[in-house]
Amino acid sequence: MSANQSPAGQQPTATYDSAFLKACRREPVPHTPVWFMRQAGRSLPEYLKAREGIPMLESCTRPELVAEITLQPVRRHGVDAAIYFSDIVVPLKAIGIDLDIKPGVGPVVANPIRTRADLAQLRDLTPEDVTYVTEAFGLLTRELGATPLIGFAGAPFTLASYLVEGGPSRNHEHTKALMYGDPQLWADLLDRLADITAAFLEVQIEAGASAVQLFDSWVGALSPADYRRSVLPASRKVFEAVAGYGVPRVHFGVGTGELLGLLGEAGADVVGVDWRVPLDEAARRVGPGKALQGNLDPAVLFAGREAVEAKTREVLDAAAGLEGHVFNLGHGVLPTTDPDALTRLVEYVHTQTER
Repeated sequence: MSANQSPAGQQPTATYDSAFLKACRREPVPHTPVWFMRQAGRSLPEYLKAREGIPMLESCTRPELVAEITLQPVRRHGVDAAIYFSDIVVPLKAIGIDLDIKPGVGPVVANPIRTRADLAQLRDLTPEDVTYVTEAFGLLTRELGATPLIGFAGAPFTLASYLVEGGPSRNHEHTKALMYGDPQLWADLLDRLADITAAFLEVQIEAGASAVQLFDSWVGALSPADYRRSVLPASRKVFEAVAGYGVPRVHFGVGTGELLGLLGEAGADVVGVDWRVPLDEAARRVGPGKALQGNLDPAVLFAGREAVEAKTREVLDAAAGLEGHVFNLGHGVLPTTDPDALTRLVEYVHTQTER
């Protein structure tokens, strides 16, 4: 039983009537719910203190530390949902891929995948590979009570881009060379990553996730035609694998204005929108039957309070006609953001949208 299901004849679970899950289901809400991508992390002094001296990937495998970091922004900001603290490469590390997250660089893969023989590195993920995830979710759902907990994973394309490039890339030249030059190998790579990603999300849902978000951070590098042909089948496979659980499925990518309709077509219930496209225009591109999430520019938070409120008002006005709206930033919280600005933003959205 997932954390947001309310079967006929049974009492709703604690999170079912939360503003966040209502918005995801496109139902009336008491106020527009708010959470922030990367809300648990570098912008909080308590996070920096908790993680002091602990490498990123190690911190993701310590259940009590994960629980503490996940809870910090809920306590501080009063957001409407928590998001599980982890990293998109955690399932790859869990199946034995030789990688590390280097400070100031990001994920670095020792043996990039460039040939069919390299696919042997990608075995199936089992719950036993990530017992620390199940343990951390247990700690969190008990502590959070009626506050939903969002699980997440990296989408097949973005995971593939790290594996093929060997690390972060500005132009994705190796990734695109493989995609265009050996379409069958590319399809097999993404299909295998779809299975790993789906298994990782299933572990989180079965452990108590109220919703899941699939991050396709780098997919904005593709044209709509390339996305439809070379990425959509794998992303759809992930969403279909978890459809039976009944939890809302959120899909987000950066620079995806031209792909918004396709992100919804992949199977998302909620489409995340970055700051480049107003939400009313995003709704037109996505089409009916989907909630939207977003989309204040994270850099706006460095302006004064009046400017933040004015830009937030623009987002809320653009969202006024939506079937469902979850307020978020158009990407993650920037590391040097003033935490108090986030707290004020949550309060402002709640106050302005109170029904």
